[in-house]
Amino acid sequence: MLSKALLRLGTSAARHRWRVIAAWLVAATLVVLAAVAFGGRTADSMTAPGLDSGRAAELIERAGTGQEGMTAQVVVTPLDGGATFFDEGARTALTRLQTEVKRLPHVLDTSDPAGALDPGGDTAVRGGLVSADGRIAVVRVQYPDQSRLSAEDLDALVGLGDRLRAELPLRIEMGGNLFYAFSDADGGASELIGLLAAAAILFLAFGSLVAAALPIGMAVFGLTVGVATMTVLAGVTDVPTFAPVLGSMVGLGVGIDYALFVLARHREYLACGLDPQAAAGRAVATAGRPVVFAGGTVVVSILGLAVANVPFMTVGGVAVSIVVLTMVLASVTLLPAFLGAAGARLGRAGRIGRALRAGWSGLLGRRRDTATGAAHAAGWRRWIGHVSRHPVPYAVGAAGLLLTATLPVLGLRVGLPDDGSLPHSRTERRAYDLVAEGFGPGTNGPLVIAADPNGDPAALERLVGAVAADPGIASVAPTHIDRATGIATLVVFPTTSPQDKATADTIARLRTDVLPTAIGPGPARAHVGGAAASLSDVGQRTSQRLPVFVAAVLAMSFLLLMLVFRSILVPLKAVLLNLLSIGAAYGIMVAVFQWGWGGALIGLEATVPIVSFIPMFLFAILFGLSMDYEVFLLSRVREEYLRTGDNGTAIVEGVSRTARIITSAALIMVAVFLSFAVAEDPSTKMFGLGLATAIFIDATVVRMVLVPATMTLLGRTNWWLPKWLDRMLPRGPVGTDDTDAESTGEAPRPRLVDR
Repeated sequence: MLSKALLRLGTSAARHRWRVIAAWLVAATLVVLAAVAFGGRTADSMTAPGLDSGRAAELIERAGTGQEGMTAQVVVTPLDGGATFFDEGARTALTRLQTEVKRLPHVLDTSDPAGALDPGGDTAVRGGLVSADGRIAVVRVQYPDQSRLSAEDLDALVGLGDRLRAELPLRIEMGGNLFYAFSDADGGASELIGLLAAAAILFLAFGSLVAAALPIGMAVFGLTVGVATMTVLAGVTDVPTFAPVLGSMVGLGVGIDYALFVLARHREYLACGLDPQAAAGRAVATAGRPVVFAGGTVVVSILGLAVANVPFMTVGGVAVSIVVLTMVLASVTLLPAFLGAAGARLGRAGRIGRALRAGWSGLLGRRRDTATGAAHAAGWRRWIGHVSRHPVPYAVGAAGLLLTATLPVLGLRVGLPDDGSLPHSRTERRAYDLVAEGFGPGTNGPLVIAADPNGDPAALERLVGAVAADPGIASVAPTHIDRATGIATLVVFPTTSPQDKATADTIARLRTDVLPTAIGPGPARAHVGGAAASLSDVGQRTSQRLPVFVAAVLAMSFLLLMLVFRSILVPLKAVLLNLLSIGAAYGIMVAVFQWGWGGALIGLEATVPIVSFIPMFLFAILFGLSMDYEVFLLSRVREEYLRTGDNGTAIVEGVSRTARIITSAALIMVAVFLSFAVAEDPSTKMFGLGLATAIFIDATVVRMVLVPATMTLLGRTNWWLPKWLDRMLPRGPVGTDDTDAESTGEAPRPRLVDR
C-alpha cells in the first residue's frame, strides 16, 4: 500500500538522515556539473508542424535566400536633433556602423541604408531603410537558422552597439527575433523576493526559524536539481526561454507547499508525544500521500500539453514537470531527513516566534488546547460551522461571484505581445518605437510570402499586384526570385503592428482570399510566413486544441480523485469547482492585460493580448495545483468521516484542521507568483498574475466557502460509490483500503457503497 511504503520511506530517511542529505548533495553537485559541461541555452522556436507558416519556411529554405534564419535590426538616429542621414557626417557614421555589423561572426548579410539614399541627396530613398525625413535608418541583419547560433551572437551584437555608441554621433537601438530567442529570461530577483516572502510567512505560521528554514531549504535543493536538469535538457533540444522562469515559479510554489503540508503533520505528531523519527515517518505516510497524488496530477496535467502538437510547448511542459517531480521526491526523502536532523526542536517556538504567532493566531482565529498541545483552529471551526448551517446562500453567492469574474473570458484575444509592450528601459522597446515612428507600425512585423510558380510566371505577377492592393498591406519590398528553383519571396509590411488583431485578420485574408484568387486553380502555390504569421498560427493551433486538452485533463483528474477517495460526487465536485476558479483567473487576466484595469500596479505600460500558449499552460498548471489543496483538504475530511461516520462533523473538523495550513500555503504561493508579476516581460507577468489570482481564489472562495457548502448539501452521498464500481477500482498503490489506516495508526475505514 502507498501509505505503508511512504511510512517506511519517511522513517528510514529520518533515521539515516545524514546519508540522505549527503546523497542529495552529491546528486545536486553532479547535476550542476553536468549542466555546466553539457547544458545548453534556452531558445525559442515558435513553430509547429502542418502550419501554413511552416510551409512558407520550407519554400524559403529551398530557395536559399537566407530569410529562413534569425534576424536582428539596428535602428539609428543622429544625436544632433537637426541632422539627418542626408547629411554627409551622419551618412558616414551610418556606413561605418553597417560595415562593423557585417563583420560580426555568423552574420550572412546586412542591408545598406546609406547606399539606399538617392545619390542626388534629396529625400528620395529606396528599400524602406531610411525614413522619408531622413531622421531614422534601419540596418537589417541576417543570420543563419537558430540551430547554428547561440547567445554569444547576441552578446557580440550588443557589445558592438555599446562600443559604437561611444564612438559615433548616433543613438543606437536594437531589436529583432535574435533578442527574443537568446535574451536571458528575467526571474532571478523575483525568485529572491518570493523566497523572502515565503520565509516570513513560514516564520509567522510556525514561530520557529528552524521550522521556517526547512521548507525553504528543501525547495532550494529541489529547484537547484530541477533547473540544472532542465539546462542539461536544453543541450539536446530547444527548451523555450520561459521554461526556467515558469519552472522556478511553479517549483518554489509547490516545493514549499508540499514541505509545509508534511511539516505541519510532523509537528502534530511531535505534540502527541511521538519521537522525531516516528513522527517524520507518520507525517510522510499521511500528508505525503496527498503530496504524491497532487504532484502526479500536476505532472500529468502539464505533460498533457503534448495534445496541442506544438513542439516548444511539449518540451516546455517536460522541463517544468522535471522540476515538479524533483520537488515531490524531495518532499518524501530529503524533508524527512531534515525533520530527523532537527529533532524535537520543531515542536517548540522561540520567544520572538511565540510573540509573533500570538498576533498571527489572533488573525487566523486559533487557540491552543493545553490538554493535547495541538493547535485547533477555533475561528476556522466557527466559520466552517456557520457556512455549513447556511449552505445554499453561500454556495449560490460564491458561485455567482466566480461566474461574474469569468465573464471577461468572452473577450479573450490571444496573440503575442511585441516589443512595443516592453518597458522603455529595454533597447528592443526603443528600437520598436523608432521604427514605428519612421516607417509605420507594420514595419516591426513584416510578413514573408513564399511562392512557387511551378511554370506559371503570370501567377507571380498577379500575386504581387493582389497583395499590394490589399488594404491591410502598407508596402511590398522588391520580389526576390531564386533562379535555380524559381521560388519567389515577397517581404510585405502590414499597416498595423504585429500584436494588433487587424494584422491577424490581414494574414487570414491573404491566405483565404487574396492568394488563392491571384494564383488561381493552376499548379502555382503560395504561403504566408514570417514571425508574425508563425505566432498567429501557433495561437490558432493552441486555441483549436484547447477544448480537447481541457477534456483530457478533466477526465484524468476525475479518475485519479475517484481512485483516491473512492467516491463519484467528490471528484465531480472538485473538477467543477476547479473550473470555476481557473475561469475567474482567466477573466481577471483579460481585464488586466487586455482592458488595462490595474495594469500600472504590475508595471504594464500598454494593453496586450493574452500570449497564445499561456491559457493552455495555465490550465495545466492551475488544475494540478488546485488539486494540491483539494487532495490535502479532502484527505483530512475523509479521515474524519471514516473515524466518526458523521458527514457534518467530518466537514467542520477536516476543513478547520487544514484551513491554517492551506491559508499559509496559499499565501506563500501567492507571494511567490506575484513576485514574478512585476517582471519586465509581459509573458512572465501573465504567468505570475494568473497563477497568483487562481491560487488566491481557490484557497479562499473555493476551499473555505464552496467546498464546505456543497459537501453539506450533498451529505452522506459525498462518499457514495456503486458497489460494482467499488469492486472494479484497484486497492493497490493508487487506490486506498483499510490497511492504509492500519499502517498509519488511523481508525478503521468504513465505506459508503451502494449495497
